[in-house]
Amino acid sequence: MPSLRLPAPVLSLLAALAATTLFAPAPAAAAADGITRGTIYQDGPDNRYLLGGEWLFRRDDPDVGVRQKFQRQAARDGWSALTVPNTWNVGDNSAASMTGTVAWYRKDFRLPDARARMDWLVRFESVNYRSRVWLNGVAIGRNTGAYLPFDLRLPRAALKRSGMNRLVIRVDNRRLRTDFPPSGLTGSGDPAGGWWNYGGLLREVYLQRVDKIDVTNVVVRPELRCARCAASVLARVVVRNYANRTASVRVTGSFGSRTLNLGSRRVAARSFASFQTRLRVPQPRLWSPSRPYLYRARFIVRDGGRRVLGYKLHSGIRSITLADGRLMLNGRPVSLRGVGLHEDDPVKGFAIDSARRAQIAGQAKELGATMIRSHYPLHPELHELADRLGLLVWSEIPVYAVKTQFLKREAVRKLAARELESNIIANQNHPSIMLWSIGNELSARPGPVQQFYIQRAVRQAKALDPTRPVGLAVAGYPSAGCRPQYAALDVIGINDYFGWYPGPNGQIADRDALADYLDSVRACYPNKAIFVSEFGAEANRDGPVEEKGTYQYQQDFINYHLAVHAARPWLSGSLYWALQEFRVRPNWDGGNPRPNPPIHEKGLLRFDGSKKPAWFDVQRQFAATNQLGGH
Repeated sequence: MPSLRLPAPVLSLLAALAATTLFAPAPAAAAADGITRGTIYQDGPDNRYLLGGEWLFRRDDPDVGVRQKFQRQAARDGWSALTVPNTWNVGDNSAASMTGTVAWYRKDFRLPDARARMDWLVRFESVNYRSRVWLNGVAIGRNTGAYLPFDLRLPRAALKRSGMNRLVIRVDNRRLRTDFPPSGLTGSGDPAGGWWNYGGLLREVYLQRVDKIDVTNVVVRPELRCARCAASVLARVVVRNYANRTASVRVTGSFGSRTLNLGSRRVAARSFASFQTRLRVPQPRLWSPSRPYLYRARFIVRDGGRRVLGYKLHSGIRSITLADGRLMLNGRPVSLRGVGLHEDDPVKGFAIDSARRAQIAGQAKELGATMIRSHYPLHPELHELADRLGLLVWSEIPVYAVKTQFLKREAVRKLAARELESNIIANQNHPSIMLWSIGNELSARPGPVQQFYIQRAVRQAKALDPTRPVGLAVAGYPSAGCRPQYAALDVIGINDYFGWYPGPNGQIADRDALADYLDSVRACYPNKAIFVSEFGAEANRDGPVEEKGTYQYQQDFINYHLAVHAARPWLSGSLYWALQEFRVRPNWDGGNPRPNPPIHEKGLLRFDGSKKPAWFDVQRQFAATNQLGGH
């Protein structure tokens, strides 16, 4: 992949971040089994250990591993060595690869702290899609879903304090019609899914040490009534007592230069307790894309006076509100410009590393974007980069193109609710997150089922985080008309492909219909913030401007659409889809008469990182837009 070429100011900022606060410090040398203290991202508790080094792997296409007891095997026969994160099907562009299979991962390790009083958890940052986990042959839990972390306790009865432990994970990435994103078949009979179905341990795995008391949730929530007002900061820490006795717990901390006392209380055995306080910050330094100022927050948890845990994060004081159908950042209307993205790489697939994440964030900044969007929650380190570089995030759960016949099932809605809750709990402290998006391209003509889902999801998001708006991205079709089912939403994102895809009955084939359509959306929802959440055209060759798939067509398409967007001062933002090419599915054409499957080629950057001609058109138009000052 070509090296990243950025303007000197952006390069300097990225270098400073990498040299100072971007990455958590690591010990000089890892243990023999690859365990190191700390996480590759900065924020969080200080009791985690990266499970690096050698892992073992084996495919299980016939799905016989449980019956043959792979989870109990001590020998290495049949297993191959690799490192995690890992995706097993990167480079295999076949239909079978997209459909998915079963595979197994194994990590042999010794505890970094053998003291008897310690409990241990294992944390998986992302596993696609269904996982079952064993420790030393004992089943300890399972999970469904990808892109969000989950923790499992290592049972004391199965854990070896001084000997070698064997952690085994069965991963099944065969998607169902009810999954996020759902499986299915395209019109040509090929597997679908929205983006490539990478199987594996897609992000890092950590051990987490618990010295009787652990932190299960931390909230640092700044509230700002006006740009010149004092801020009120809520600090809340939820702890869990793992011991069989009552504990005397005290929580203290700091926010910037101010000290915090969250109180003391007795926490019953095997129970939870919440500690909180509020802090008034007069004349706060506000976070925005132009000045992404961060306050450092720290917490210390003590049990009977003994320090058992430290926790740190970075917070930004800013307000995101709606007024007169506009999104307001720190009291000012915005006209944001940005890009969509997928965490994909030609060599690593979804299992990208820190350098690739820094490259993605740097490219977005070089383009002039103030906003990024993905169809799923991003890696924690990429969120931290967005915080530090000043990139607002449209944070979406992967409830993508779920058919109404499946959305009406209670089990599907419960899984969606769990995704939303997990995303908010995991990521709510990032000032870069602008809104919570509850899905993408559900039925464009919603009925009672979707209305029920929207109402419940909005209510849930507001209960967990009342400081951010809630939105939904929808396919832009004129025939949809005004939909009362969207009443509960704060933000509506329009996926605009006028002049690229024909749409049902050809209703979006003519790009000249775009302006009237956007005006009709504004008329339907005058009190909601409207975004163009996607627009884009494939390009992989030179050719006539009239020919779809040429660089010249892509340039003309982009310039036309951005001009239409700019002529609507009420539009709160416009996002190009996407920053860089990525894998979608076998036989993907994306509307291109000469496609290159499985690659989505609407990107402004080719898959190898080189720039298409349209990059410079977008960069110029983004720079010419007053994104943060309104019109």
